[in-house]
Amino acid sequence: MLDEGHSKTEAAYRLLRRDILTTRLRPGAPLKLSALRNGYGIGWTPLREALSRLEAERLVTSISNRGFAVAPVSRAELEDLSRARLVIELPLLQESIEKGGHEWEDAVVTAHYRLSRCKTAVDDQSDDVVDEWDERHEAFHAALLSAATSPWLLNFQSTIADQLRRHHRFLGLAPTLRAAIGLLHGYEEAMQALRQAVAIEHHTALMEAALDRNIERAKALMTAHIGYTLHVYVHAGDGGTNKR
Repeated sequence: MLDEGHSKTEAAYRLLRRDILTTRLRPGAPLKLSALRNGYGIGWTPLREALSRLEAERLVTSISNRGFAVAPVSRAELEDLSRARLVIELPLLQESIEKGGHEWEDAVVTAHYRLSRCKTAVDDQSDDVVDEWDERHEAFHAALLSAATSPWLLNFQSTIADQLRRHHRFLGLAPTLRAAIGLLHGYEEAMQALRQAVAIEHHTALMEAALDRNIERAKALMTAHIGYTLHVYVHAGDGGTNKR
């Protein structure tokens, strides 16, 4: 019975976590147990245990007498996550470039090729296309860091990447969602910022700098790359203004 209960809790956790990270469960959305039970076909106890785990990961919030909700996204949160990513990822990138051998080089080139062959959210915002780009983009950055060996830094990087994934996914959808309900102000600027953020050229330059073992250039390119998402948010999240 214990194994069966654990299995159900794990299943609930994985399903909810997937849908939060891909924003199928939108930031800020209430997570009513009755709706989740009907939608996922999972009982009350596994759902509560799964939501408690997700709250510990800061993917879910809990308010007394109001239940659970998907953790919101915000510019302040994105800025903080971006700073944290720089602190953690730049040392990992340097270590990976210094230690990476032929297998690492092959992994980076292969991941870049796979990324270059898929559509982006600018071309098509269907779930299948966004899921594929998301997966290949994450794989490319993972390949760049794959020769690093610090378990703690890699663990922190994974946690930050999960949180940023929600922000990136939401930011990619925001311009079209705003246009769909008639909020057209800033739409073109937001789409242009999104095109810049997902452009393969930036990833190509980053790959080339890494393979050339040009650590300072690779770190500068990664710093710029991380800043592109915030630029998208300025337009998509703030309606084309710079308010906070």
